[in-house]
Amino acid sequence: MGVTFRFIHAADLHVDSPFRGLTEVPSHVREALREATFRAAGHLVDTALAEQVDFVVIAGDLYDSADRSLRAQLALQKEWRRLHAGGVRLFVIHGNHDPLSGQQAMLSWPDGVHFFGADRVEQVPAYTKQGELAAYITGISYGSRSVTANLAAGYRARQDGSYEIALLHGNVDGNDGHDPYAPCRLDELVGAGFHYWALGHIHQRAVLNRYPHVVYAGNTQGRHAKETGPKGCYVVDVSASHDTELKFVPLDTIRWAHLRTSIDGIASEQALLDAMEAAASEAAAGCGGRSLMARFTLIGRGPLHAGLSDPGLLRELLEGLRERMAEEAWQTEAGSLHGAWCWISGIEAATGADLDMEALAEEDSFVGELIRMHAEAGNLEASFKELLDEALQPLLGHAKLRKLTRAAMERKAADWYAQGRELAVGLLASEPAARPEGNQGQGGEGR
Repeated sequence: MGVTFRFIHAADLHVDSPFRGLTEVPSHVREALREATFRAAGHLVDTALAEQVDFVVIAGDLYDSADRSLRAQLALQKEWRRLHAGGVRLFVIHGNHDPLSGQQAMLSWPDGVHFFGADRVEQVPAYTKQGELAAYITGISYGSRSVTANLAAGYRARQDGSYEIALLHGNVDGNDGHDPYAPCRLDELVGAGFHYWALGHIHQRAVLNRYPHVVYAGNTQGRHAKETGPKGCYVVDVSASHDTELKFVPLDTIRWAHLRTSIDGIASEQALLDAMEAAASEAAAGCGGRSLMARFTLIGRGPLHAGLSDPGLLRELLEGLRERMAEEAWQTEAGSLHGAWCWISGIEAATGADLDMEALAEEDSFVGELIRMHAEAGNLEASFKELLDEALQPLLGHAKLRKLTRAAMERKAADWYAQGRELAVGLLASEPAARPEGNQGQGGEGR
């Protein structure tokens, strides 16, 4: 039996990360973006003190670049001193963005901070604030930016009854969205004998396995349009019997969102603007007092489709929506107004023209034939069941086999009908704006 303790698992702070590719951003938005990663680091320390955790682990990429800025280093030095003053220890590994080979200032760090080296896998004890042994933490930092070896293969669990945390910055099971650094397999981690794998590198938080826990905390602040949704850390409670419970705590000050508005049933630009404003306002109000960076994709079919193929109209919609959102004010959960803002970074169109299904069904064409077949699906379904009963009569004598066979064939028939309809719609959609990214108004975020 161990002791009860609490720790925070965070990763990918990317302090002083530049927000590239954003044009036409007002000065207050630009300044907020510049400070966002710094403020997230401060919120991490605030959370550790408020939650009275025993220690914090950070799974790499504290900084955004190997040659980290002095401003970023001084900011973290200040925050780690606050942790130390609160009796909270910190365990850190460095990742591909901030390898130990990068240039760094000669600064003094609090005694309560332990940086893992890159020469070998290291294992160190972690204690509660009362001085009791809570866990052993195993980890290794990146010595250089590109680490393609399986670092996890060198981790060895004690398996002596202690709670064991493995701190790793790497790519599990080949996530396509991130570089294949320190690649490893999930089954490899699960079978390694550790109780909790505290992972970094993938910016989308995820619990890949429970007991043992294999967890990506995600990054603490979204940095571009693809990093949507709440960003933060996990507060982890461990019981004396090693039961493990996770609670996600958001740390971000600016939230990114990808909003979609359908033009179905919308006949005027005024109505479209109203619908987009309502969607943006709802998203901003749901950010818990945070500011919102949002981009729109227009979808669906309707009479506005032809106009939306004009980049000039998208540009005017973008400007009009930005003006509207600049005048908005949102309330906190307590009902008071707050000073958060909402900036629309871009609008793209992926819409289609209205379809006259009745007219198409009368056409002497392949598309018309598909539509007529779909319309007759109800009658065909009954006929198909009769055909199945006759063709499969030798198999239908056994009750259980009869049920399984009929169900399987009916599912297959439904798939055929669905595929036929999708093919028809796909053929019809070849005329509208079938572009992967659609038209985009100026001012869209860079990729």
